[in-house]
Amino acid sequence: MDLIIGRKPVLEAINSGEEIEQVYILYGQQGNIINAIRVAAKKRGIKCNQIPLEKFKAVVTDKKAQGVAAIKPSQKFYSLDEIISDAKKAEYPLILILDSVQDPHNVGAILRTAECSGVHGVIITKHNSAPISATVSKTSAGASEHIKIALVNNLAHAIDELKENGFWIVGSYVEGAKLYTEVDYKMPVALIVGNEEKGIRRLTADKCDFLVKIPMTGKIQSLNVSVATGILLFEIVRQRSVPA
Repeated sequence: MDLIIGRKPVLEAINSGEEIEQVYILYGQQGNIINAIRVAAKKRGIKCNQIPLEKFKAVVTDKKAQGVAAIKPSQKFYSLDEIISDAKKAEYPLILILDSVQDPHNVGAILRTAECSGVHGVIITKHNSAPISATVSKTSAGASEHIKIALVNNLAHAIDELKENGFWIVGSYVEGAKLYTEVDYKMPVALIVGNEEKGIRRLTADKCDFLVKIPMTGKIQSLNVSVATGILLFEIVRQRSVPA
């Protein structure tokens, strides 16, 4: 278990966007920095727990902790180059991109589906995305430990690099999109799915080679992002399993 200890280091780590599973605060700790830690953690959706001294000492043995510690995820991450290189070993490479998916339960469910559908790697935007936390790991049923994940600061640059390596970019979108079954996926594909409310960003959509949509016949005109991702991924699997 990796720890960040001390009031200022923990606050700086939260504000800088560093991946943090949860924050522990010793009972009785007060002051401006403690309040700032609580506010910053809440803003980023990081669980912040107050715990008694006995439990705190079981987690933190360093006296420099000042009654505050943050737990960093043990998840191993890969570089974009590593994911691309590994994917290109397959006949039809398949990479999944999550553009600002913020609900950890959605991220976990997507990773589970990605692993089951043979995705070679997942790219996640660092900002405005759920961290790979204990919740994500649990929801993914362990898939987060078996699939290669890369975190990127600039998705536009990542897309450009994918294109340079022969990938076709397919975005889940509504405006100007064709039915998801109308694209031939027997090629190197990077599939992009987006935020729960806004979908993929317009700038991201503009970089896509294909925009696809799932037809809706009900009164609600959108699916949960994890459900939509499953439909799209298994259409790719279906097409690729059909003999030419």
